[in-house]
Amino acid sequence: MSRVSAKLAVVLGVAAAVVLACLWWLAGSGPGRQGPGAPVERAAAPVPVAEARQLRLGLNIAAGSALHAAAELFAERVAERSNGRLKITVHPDQQLGSDDQMLEMARNGSLDLVLTPTAKLSSAVPAMQYADLPFYFSSREELYAMLDGEPGELLLSKLGRIDLVGLTFWENGFKQFTANMPIRRPEDFARLRIRTMKSPLIADQFASLGATPIPIDFHATYQALKDGAVDGQENPLVAIVGMRFHEVQKHLTLSNHAYLAYVFSVSRKVYETLSPEMRELIRQTARELTLWERQETARREADFIARIREAGVEIHTLSVDERRRFAQVMAPVADKFGFEVGYDLLAKTEELRFALAARGGEAKGRQPWVLALDADLSARGAQAGGAIYRGAQMAIDDINRKGGLLGAPLRLLARDHAANPMAGRHNLELFAAIPSVLAVMGGMHSTVVTEELDDIHRLKMPYLVPWAAAQGITLHELRPSYTFRVSINDTQVAPFLLERALRKHSRLAVLIEQSPWGRSNEAALRPLIERLPAGSVELVWFQDGDTGVDAIVDGLVRAGRQAIVFVGNGIEAGVVVRALARQDKPIPMFAHWALVGGDFWGANQARLEKVDLRFIQSVVEDDAARNRAFAAFLASYRQRYGLGAGAPVPSLMGSAHAYDAVHLLAQAVRRANSPDRGAIRSALESGLSHAGVMRDYRPAFTPQRHDALDRSQLRLARFDGRGRIVPAD
Repeated sequence: MSRVSAKLAVVLGVAAAVVLACLWWLAGSGPGRQGPGAPVERAAAPVPVAEARQLRLGLNIAAGSALHAAAELFAERVAERSNGRLKITVHPDQQLGSDDQMLEMARNGSLDLVLTPTAKLSSAVPAMQYADLPFYFSSREELYAMLDGEPGELLLSKLGRIDLVGLTFWENGFKQFTANMPIRRPEDFARLRIRTMKSPLIADQFASLGATPIPIDFHATYQALKDGAVDGQENPLVAIVGMRFHEVQKHLTLSNHAYLAYVFSVSRKVYETLSPEMRELIRQTARELTLWERQETARREADFIARIREAGVEIHTLSVDERRRFAQVMAPVADKFGFEVGYDLLAKTEELRFALAARGGEAKGRQPWVLALDADLSARGAQAGGAIYRGAQMAIDDINRKGGLLGAPLRLLARDHAANPMAGRHNLELFAAIPSVLAVMGGMHSTVVTEELDDIHRLKMPYLVPWAAAQGITLHELRPSYTFRVSINDTQVAPFLLERALRKHSRLAVLIEQSPWGRSNEAALRPLIERLPAGSVELVWFQDGDTGVDAIVDGLVRAGRQAIVFVGNGIEAGVVVRALARQDKPIPMFAHWALVGGDFWGANQARLEKVDLRFIQSVVEDDAARNRAFAAFLASYRQRYGLGAGAPVPSLMGSAHAYDAVHLLAQAVRRANSPDRGAIRSALESGLSHAGVMRDYRPAFTPQRHDALDRSQLRLARFDGRGRIVPAD
């Protein structure tokens, strides 16, 4: 063989070997199989990089501010922690629009994240006025604890109703006073003209100090101060320096009296498109930077104070005693705006303060006794719960002015059960574990109290009922009985309602809620219905939240029913009114009092112009003309809560009942001369007499009767053109 032939043979042999090896590898490379020898490593396919999600964050504050710096840091950390999957651009200086415009963009999903002053949110979510309550928080630390704790979580949760997801609270600083005279006492505001933003709460704050509040646009404030159109204003230090207010004011008072919080939120429509991982990353990063943003704000404020002092402004810092004096004078502001801010939020704040004071060990011998309130403060009975809160609050003030009980003041401690029986039962357990709790007061919902009965008697807790009407709440077999009602029993309410409807109509329909309370009414009505001619009354049950109630009403009207007797809550009552209003000839409606547990008139005002709605009440404002005690109560209520003479009193019945119930409890505690709950229970049924606003109780309760009011208090009522509850007869 020639040398060329030999080389060719070698090349062909090598090529054949390579081909054979490739075929052998291919044969063994299927799923679950390996080729011979060591595994062959194939080059990994390139992993596609996910396209970054772009989000925009809008804010009104200037570039370079502490808020802007924190927002930029937030964007950096989110990009880093998401490995570039989320990229956030920050737009300060209202680049994307005004606060109102950015808020609307976030609600409809065209803006992703937004930092909004609480004042700009308060028209849609009135509870956002919480941080504006003047001198309500004892210190900066207490306010931070509230916003970062349960009250803050509760406040953020309310943003869901306007399609936002609340993340945390950042700040622009605490508000301070400036004026052309020293401000150290509440009296120093007398006759001053003070610039305010457009806020009823803030206007009331200054009016209560004797000043004249004048709403002026923020950007026009400098000129108004310079021209002397106003004498002073309030703002955080960053705004005072940024807008040069210190150049036209002689005095600055470091008061820290209220807080300009910024709510960091994300559009719910955007939030729901993010993965759970990205949602949590955004939430945690925003909250993590809350402390940094606050510290940065405080750090910069030291420089602002120096610049204000250099401008020749005299600076005053309120002492502890001076702050306490302001807090005393301005405490009624929180009372007046209880419904707007929310009694659920105020109650949670007071609960945390109570727990902190208990851990700190208040002075022995002066630790307050407690009346606990277990009521709906946030759901469909929130107005009734707030009314009960107010009535109890007024009675407690009366009692404390006269020295309190057993040598110590009495205080109110409330927990919201939001119409949930399980939450109510949990509240009872917590209250029972507090030695200073003398008794518990319930709320509007019979269903909740009925579910609590076994717990009430197991815990041996005196339980006052100022609203709930189910007969089983006091008529039960549990002995000794711990439930005492200053309200009307359904055995009297339901027949009264049906009898009044039968005076003018012979063919009625009774729409009744399928619940323990509804069944209580049905049991009271059944004997009366059985005595009537067959077919006179049609009994129709519906479920709480039933969406078909309006169709039921349509059917009853077509069937020739002449009127509807309604036993249910406000939401379903509104559905019935709506269904009646669209009829050519609406038939009348006679309702139980549950519908006034909320703002029924406000929600149904236009429809009520067409529908003849009458409902049961135990008291109306017109009773003041014949009842001096009630007249005095009503005048005191209006003064305390800032209601004008013609303004409706929210759920008045609940306040009046609660007021009398607390005074009866105080009588029992004095008679027992002991905080022992069993002794208080016995004293309540021992023949107590009391001249109340509802009636003269002589006696209020006996061992056989735990209902303090009776049918003589009942009347039919209606709403007038202003929403006041007036007699219908």
